[in-house]
This record gives sequence, C-alpha cells and structure tokens, in this order.
Amino acid sequence: MELNNRKKYLIRKFYDDYLDLNKSMEDEKLTVESIRNGVEFRGANLWILVFATFIASLGLNVNSTAVIIGAMLISPLMGPIMGVGLAVGINDFELMKRSLKSYFIATLFSVTTATVYFAFTPLDEVQSELLARTSPTIYDVFIALVGGLAGIVAVATKEKGNVIPGVAIATALMPPLCTAGFGLATGNLLYFLGAFYLYFINSVFISLATFVGVRFMKFKHKEFVDKNREKLVRKYIIAIALVTMCPAIYLTYGIVKETFYMSAANEYITEELQFPNSQILSREVSYNKREIKVVMIGNEVSEEQIATAERKLAKYNLDETKLLVFQGVNNADMDISNIKSMVMEDFYKNTETKLVAQQREIDSLRAQLDVYTRDGQADTKLAGEMKALFGDVKSVVLSRSIRLELDSLKHDTVTFAILQCVKEPSANDRKRMTDWLKTRTNAGKLELIVMDR
Repeated sequence: MELNNRKKYLIRKFYDDYLDLNKSMEDEKLTVESIRNGVEFRGANLWILVFATFIASLGLNVNSTAVIIGAMLISPLMGPIMGVGLAVGINDFELMKRSLKSYFIATLFSVTTATVYFAFTPLDEVQSELLARTSPTIYDVFIALVGGLAGIVAVATKEKGNVIPGVAIATALMPPLCTAGFGLATGNLLYFLGAFYLYFINSVFISLATFVGVRFMKFKHKEFVDKNREKLVRKYIIAIALVTMCPAIYLTYGIVKETFYMSAANEYITEELQFPNSQILSREVSYNKREIKVVMIGNEVSEEQIATAERKLAKYNLDETKLLVFQGVNNADMDISNIKSMVMEDFYKNTETKLVAQQREIDSLRAQLDVYTRDGQADTKLAGEMKALFGDVKSVVLSRSIRLELDSLKHDTVTFAILQCVKEPSANDRKRMTDWLKTRTNAGKLELIVMDR
C-alpha cells in the first residue's frame, strides 16, 4: 500500500513539475479574445492572404520549397479554423457563425487568387510540389491533429514563441488551396478535388484539436440568461459540428483503408515476388482498381510460380486484388514508357554517383598539384626578395621531388633549391639561404645546391 502511494506521489510530482499547463496559462479572456481577433477576414488580413496565395502559387509553380514555406509563414488561415474549434468548445454560436463565414471567404479568395495566377502564368508544367498536394494520406490527418493541439496550447500559454508559424508550416493549409486553384485553371478536376480534400481534412482536424484543447484546459462556457436559448444554441452547434465532422470522418476512414492497403501491397511485393535471377523493374499499386502490376526482367518466372504467389494474396488481406506480372520487352501490354523511365532513372543515378566520385578525385589531385606548383616554383616576388637579401645570387630553380631511400625503400618529399651565384657562398650564408628558402616555400625538407657562375 505504501509503495503504491509512493508511486502515485512520484507520478503526480512529475506531472506537476513538467506537464502541468496551469503554471504557464495565459488569462483565459485574453486567449479567447486573441482567437476572436484572428477570426475576422477583412482589410489587412484579406490582403495578406491574397499576397500569401500569390507567393505560395509561385513557389508551387517553380517547385521552390523555401518560397512555399515563406507563404505559409505569413498566411492568416489558422485564425478562423481555430475559431470554429473554440466556438464548439465554449458553446459560442456567434463566434462559430463568424468563424465559418471567414473560413469560406478566406477559402474563396485563396482559390480565386490561385486560379487567376495559374491561368496567366507561362509555366504550366506540373511540378512535384504540386503533385504532393493532390493525394492526402493518413499522415496528413495526424499532422493536422497534433499541429492543432500544439496551436491551441501555444495560444493559451504565455510562452507562445514561434509555435503558430510552425503549426502553419506543418499543417500546410496554403499549398492545397493553391493546388486546387491550379486544378481549376487547367481544367483538371482530379487535382482540384484531391487538393481541396486535403485542405478540408486539415481544417477539420485542426478545429477538432482546438476543441479538445479547450475542453482539456476547461475554458468557461458562454453564459446565457435565457436557458432555452442556450439549449437551442447547443443543438445548433452540435448539428453544425456533426455536419462538418461526419464527411471528414468518412473520408479519413477511406484514407486509413487506402494506407493499410498500400502498405500491405508493398509488403506483399517485397516478400512474395522475389524470384531467383529475376528483378522487379517497376511496380504499380492501384487501390481503386484493387490491382497490383509489376514489370520483371531477367529469367522468366513460370506460370506456376506466379499462381503460387497469387494464392498468397489472402495472407496479406489482399483477397480481392488482381496480380498482373509482365515479363519481357515484347509484351504488348507492358508499359514501355515506365520501363524507359526506370532505366533512365537508374542510369542517371549511377552516372551521377560516378561523376561525383570523379569530381572529388579531380579536386583532390588539383589540391595536391597546387601544393607542388605553388610552393615549388620561384615567382617574381620571391626573386625580388632573394635579390635584396642575397646579392650574389643570379638565378634560382625550385623543384619538389620524391626521394627514395634505397636501403629502407622509404619515400620522402624534398624541395631542391638550385642557386647560381657570382661566388661560392660561405657556410653561414648557405645556412641563411637554406633557412630562408625553407620558410619562404613552406618546405618541410629543403636541400640547397649552389652552382658557381
């Protein structure tokens, strides 16, 4: 009993010391007022949103991650989304109406701005940053949920720091809206729906996280003098929340199923479609068609081996999935462009690796050559200095060489200085010349050879 009490005490102490939010909580009225002020979209806020949309669209257009991040930093989209979560949490129907109105206005202006930009830009190539915003995954849901929790905790505490800009970057609300505008401008309905789907999912789960945070931190509910009106407002809020949440929950369920399916399909390909002397050149998994398509090269895999692999689909919960295996380049159904792209990608990677290695070797050799040429040659400056110090010297030759000791077979680098003088220098002058040349040429070892005129 005493041991259990001790454990409870330690857990409670750890929570109070490190995890208790009450110690750094901002005044609740200030927090609510801060979120309320961020809900409105008119004047400066709306212009900033338009500018941020232009910047994000440009970043997506030129495939620049840095520009996209900059747009997300200045975008004020988080305001109305957190306002919806707060409104549900404290039963404030007026705040919910304002938040939803601002949310729709912000969405409309953002999509319109992006559509106008992409309709007139001369760069119409679909970049990877655009494609990344057309197919939501379960990770986007988790990011939005956890990001929303970080956001409401930051707003409700005194040490806000740079959390809100960080949440704006992590949840990435602006890029999907711009991608939706790209879909409208180019007439690609799938891009528009996929991107808007991602934006909607992010928005709902940020709002949900805000609601959870508000309830956890026990914000006071809005007081109504008329209790009947309070009940009516609560019903309206619950109805609106359900209308908003139900599609999001349904769509998220679909994302979860697709994620599990793709994971199982890739595991199946890795584990069951590995055959001796054969290699998978490309793979394509379609959740909607319930189809796995692989292109193989090398020794031909027999029909019996493929049938055996097909029977193992059930082991990975892929019972209704169709397996298509293409072998040989003469198969009419084979996606030749896919093969070409895979081969070219492999060729490019190998070539790039070789080029990098060769460039490093060239740089290393060039550096070594610089050492020999820079320190092992007599230049005009050295000649002038030597003439001033040693007037009897008429010419100088500097050369770096490798000396091999025949007995020990050890290699050593030596700088030879060959001087032509008017008269034979004294032993003292020789020492002075040797020491000066060794210092001047940064030579570890230097041997002086004097030739009479």
